[in-house]
Amino acid sequence: MSDRWLYGWGLASIGLGGASLVVPLYAVELGGGPLTLGVLAAAAAAAGAPGALFVGRLADRTGHRRGYVLGAIGVVALGLGVVAAVESIPVVVAANAAIWFAFAAATPVLTLLAVVGAPEAEWSDRIARLNEWQGVGWALGLLVGFLVIVGGERLLGLDSITLQRAVCLICAVSAAVGGLVAARTLPPNPGAGAGPAPRRLRRALRGAARFGVRGAGFPFTPSRIDPRGLHPRRFVRRFTPTLALYFAAVTLAFAGFGAFSAPLPAYLVDAGFGADAVFGLYLALNVGAAVFFGTAGTLVERYEVTLVQAGGLAVRGVAFPSVVLVGGALAATLPLFVVIGLTWAVIAVSAATLVTQLAPPIVRGEALGVYSALSTLASGVGSVGGGWLAASGYDRAFGLAGGLIFAGMAVVLVLRRVATGSASPERT
Repeated sequence: MSDRWLYGWGLASIGLGGASLVVPLYAVELGGGPLTLGVLAAAAAAAGAPGALFVGRLADRTGHRRGYVLGAIGVVALGLGVVAAVESIPVVVAANAAIWFAFAAATPVLTLLAVVGAPEAEWSDRIARLNEWQGVGWALGLLVGFLVIVGGERLLGLDSITLQRAVCLICAVSAAVGGLVAARTLPPNPGAGAGPAPRRLRRALRGAARFGVRGAGFPFTPSRIDPRGLHPRRFVRRFTPTLALYFAAVTLAFAGFGAFSAPLPAYLVDAGFGADAVFGLYLALNVGAAVFFGTAGTLVERYEVTLVQAGGLAVRGVAFPSVVLVGGALAATLPLFVVIGLTWAVIAVSAATLVTQLAPPIVRGEALGVYSALSTLASGVGSVGGGWLAASGYDRAFGLAGGLIFAGMAVVLVLRRVATGSASPERT
């Protein structure tokens, strides 16, 4: 099968990368505060989780995968166009939720398309290639926003709200063009139930789990999971105390991520950063995560995974409150954003490894799905709490975020002691 359809998804990902930041900035420009951004992020998280699960199942049952992917890209393009055309914050929140519902719904379907017709030995590489195209598109979307705003302000003298609308429209056009490319290049529908065996595909997903770059600054979208073959009752029967303990750590840590990430754009604007600087900071964050994934994988292979994750959480727990402590100094804020990106690579790789090690082999696929849903839900709840607290002081919200992350780190260290005292998880 030709991989030319990846060009279409890469173009759509440019729209998604730009949307991840320009929509919150636009909401602030319309008068929204940190609480508004908390609701915006929580709505995106609430829309994303069911989108990934139910649409993925439906696509597999009907076999109409092309239609679901093209429909999702169309919703992304339309949602961005709506954002650019309105000045109502509730409409912006609703359109943003639709964008991330569509993205999450397309994720498992794209995963299946990536491996159709390929030998099983190539599945991990093909999924990684899909993630890399998406990651590059995401970063390019941030770069597009940076260039448009810098050029528009310095060369044309346009105001901020006009430029942010322009970024929305450019991202919408990119997604629409990506949809046209995908319509010409996506493989034909294979029929209902056709595709790789769920258990084998989940093994390939674990092998490619380290490339989720988008979560570096936007932890509200579910990971790539195979929605087929999920058996909640079987998972509950096989649920182990150590896995439950780790999921408690995940809940605390991702709530902290959400409490920081949701009000962050509003803080940066209030601290005196222009939209161009904000886009530049987020671009540095994502690039930092992307370049460090290989090193993070090496660390996990070389050292005890619980210690690697605890270290990543500790550094992130310090970095989040430090952003507000350095004020509006770009020279100090930029390195912090790079560090935040590096820690995401460490946390993402070590988390996938820990879930795989702690879950009994028969329910590893379900465990990864629960991890994805739980992290998305926790970040959404944290977003509302962080946005509400930031309305009375960003130091409180970012302090809460750091405290939740350190609490999650403490649970990981307790898990290490419990696992060492009984039986260490077997490496896979």
